[in-house]
Amino acid sequence: MKIFFNGTVMQGQPDHANLEGCLFLKATYTAPAYALYSIQDKHPGMFWVGKEKGVKVFGELYEVPEKIWEERISKTEPPGLYLGPVLLEDGTQVYGMLYPEEEARKHLDISSFGSWISYLKSKKSP
Repeated sequence: MKIFFNGTVMQGQPDHANLEGCLFLKATYTAPAYALYSIQDKHPGMFWVGKEKGVKVFGELYEVPEKIWEERISKTEPPGLYLGPVLLEDGTQVYGMLYPEEEARKHLDISSFGSWISYLKSKKSP
């Protein structure tokens, strides 16, 4: 299955090894219809807000064998994240990691950064 990831399993991130055996397809963006929040600065939480209110979120698209999803990735994802439909900027619908809106809104809105990685880099800048 094709899955869009936008957090700690992306290339250069601490949990990237969880994607071993998965095929990297491309770096891409969601449609401009999502909000992105920092969940205690541990991982991002993304959810649909609609094309009038949302932003494009950067991430990576992978072909993930079901066995790897079930045995490795789904068991190591942070609490609250779930697999759901994600619309990419090219109109393709794939699976992606989403976070419940009501829980996400209790945290820091980082939508203006457009990506988890950009947000993390901003924290390191003086």
